[in-house]
Amino acid sequence: MEYSNILNQYAPAMSAEQVAEVVAQAKAAAAKNENVEVYKFCLSAIDLTTLTCNDSVESVTEFANKTVTFGEAYPDVPNVASICVYPAFVETVGLAIDGTPMRITSVGGGFPASQTFLEVKMLEVAMAVENGADEVDIVLNVGKMLTGAYDEAANEVEMIRSEMDSDIVLKVILETGALKSPELIRKASLISMAAGADFIKTSTGKIDVAATPEAAVVMCQAIKDYYDKTGVKVGFKAAGGVKTPQDAALYYTIVEQILGEQWLTTDLFRIGASSAANNLLSAIVGKSVAHF
Repeated sequence: MEYSNILNQYAPAMSAEQVAEVVAQAKAAAAKNENVEVYKFCLSAIDLTTLTCNDSVESVTEFANKTVTFGEAYPDVPNVASICVYPAFVETVGLAIDGTPMRITSVGGGFPASQTFLEVKMLEVAMAVENGADEVDIVLNVGKMLTGAYDEAANEVEMIRSEMDSDIVLKVILETGALKSPELIRKASLISMAAGADFIKTSTGKIDVAATPEAAVVMCQAIKDYYDKTGVKVGFKAAGGVKTPQDAALYYTIVEQILGEQWLTTDLFRIGASSAANNLLSAIVGKSVAHF
């Protein structure tokens, strides 16, 4: 499909100055969302993540078990949305959380660089789903985006989407720190949604520049414009560098201001994080805790 033609149906991106103005407004408004109820929601929106070279069956099992025991330790606080791991550990998580409503997120498609054969990306995603992944996070081909090969980048997403049933959630990571400009982030957002993304996500967390409020503003505006034109709701996920309750509240505020309260559900808003979970929990209970 010629996805680049779809871009002609949308207005250009905001300028960097316009984006900065929206970010400033969101930062000013975020103070009202720095409260326990918002923190509880943000905790419930977290994809609790372990993506390190020293992950093992033992460490991932222990990691997953912390979500299983969370309800007993904190019965008045909502649990995280999912556990996010490499594909090889999807089955490990499944065994650990069996019998719970917890969802399993797998990165895939050559994460984090997306620099492998398309056939390998498709097979890896298919295997992750076969092993029990409910959600899959892939990386848009940044190299193709930077060189203007938008159709090729989007067609990869379309082909990977074809490897999973419609009930599997596909999140497409734009790696906005590499795309940099509002215009390129907007194009990546629009073609990813058109190609079948259920969520668009800021970052892998594996390069120097991860999630930024500026990228979030551009992405959320693209989601709004896409919804206005198609009627399809696509979710937003902030990931990489989201650490403090204040960080979480700011992204919550950006979504609230641009997309509205209907996007403030875990079906349409996620945070990819590890340390943020304990920091949010500490803010909720009023003392320093480290459950996760």
